[in-house]
Amino acid sequence: MTILLLGSGGREHALAWKLLQSSKCSKLFVAPGNAGTASIATNISIQPTDFESIKKLVVEENIEMIVVGPEDPLVDGIFDFFKNDAELKSIPVIGPSKEGAKLEGSKEYAKEFLIKHKIPTAAYDSFTTETVEKGCQFLETLSPPYVLKADGLAAGKGVVILNVLEEAKTELRNMLVHQKFGNASSKVVIEEFLDGIELSCFVLTDGKNYKILPTAKDYKRIGEGDTGLNTGGMGAVSPVPFADAVLMEKIETRIVKPTIEGLHKDGIEYKGFVFIGLINVKGEPMVIEYNVRMGDPETEVVMPRIKSDLVELFQAVANQTLNEISLEIDSRSATTIMVVSGGYPEEYEKGKIISGIENVNGSIVFHAGTKLENENIVSNGGRVLAITSYGSDYKEAIKKSYQNIEKLHFDKMYYRKDIGFDL
Repeated sequence: MTILLLGSGGREHALAWKLLQSSKCSKLFVAPGNAGTASIATNISIQPTDFESIKKLVVEENIEMIVVGPEDPLVDGIFDFFKNDAELKSIPVIGPSKEGAKLEGSKEYAKEFLIKHKIPTAAYDSFTTETVEKGCQFLETLSPPYVLKADGLAAGKGVVILNVLEEAKTELRNMLVHQKFGNASSKVVIEEFLDGIELSCFVLTDGKNYKILPTAKDYKRIGEGDTGLNTGGMGAVSPVPFADAVLMEKIETRIVKPTIEGLHKDGIEYKGFVFIGLINVKGEPMVIEYNVRMGDPETEVVMPRIKSDLVELFQAVANQTLNEISLEIDSRSATTIMVVSGGYPEEYEKGKIISGIENVNGSIVFHAGTKLENENIVSNGGRVLAITSYGSDYKEAIKKSYQNIEKLHFDKMYYRKDIGFDL
């Protein structure tokens, strides 16, 4: 079948790499893609939120399935766009409906869903510009650290954690009154801080049935020892060593099952990935957030560990027959290290020529922010490459990734040298 994959990051390169391993995928388009997807599929210069251009391409190329990488088109309602169009409605879209995508599109909506379905999460309240002073009073009732979250999409950077009450009040005013994150912070959720270690649980659902994919843990901060600003993610490890059978059983019964049942009860159409951001608080899993697509850089460690045919899995999602398919997982560990532009996540330069990719041996290079320019691969984003390796455990896998990163070069290249340090 001919498939269209939407997106341009490391997640999409990893999905493309996995989709093309299937004998059921005869042609793969990626919109807009990057230099990595260009080497294995056909890139099309269309933005994932340009639904009319996507429709034109789908009709012209007889595309038979849409796989949505990033959150923006899902929040904008691409599933509903296809469903409500006479020419497109028979084409499956792997991703939730617009209503389902609110689980990521609105932090407040997600918290209300969690409370309604009795899924363990932190206590919270939400505030707007009009209630900013009430928000400051609410902060006074909490003990530090203080967690402030922009309600809308802020490219993974809308969460601020502060230890000083006055700083938290100032930040709340920055977010609400001074629109620090633009429209995303027109409403801010304040929640109690949960002390524990984070992990990500990925679920693929057809709306009734589900499969739990390999767990992963990513590292969000730019600096070693988890210091500095939040990024889109500096590296990831799968499986999570502390996610033993006991914890996974709690995650499934207390979180995954009630989430999928909750979607079903609420009449929310959901055919795609649910990414559950969790925190393990003294052996008790609690939900920090939902995302409605795969994570990045977690996709770069989760996809290499799935042995099953991804197109078959997606067809089962579309047909609501996921219960009839067995999910086969590689027992090896996988790790990925992100190589980023100097200055990221603040100001950084693009267009730096990347060399050494052809010398990488025993690791997979997934392109994130790259493009082709005059036959050179150049940097085209903050996060540039993800170097993924297998190992008998995460330490062996990490070592391989670091050995291969030493073969890569571009001006002002940076990466964290301590991924997995807390495991």
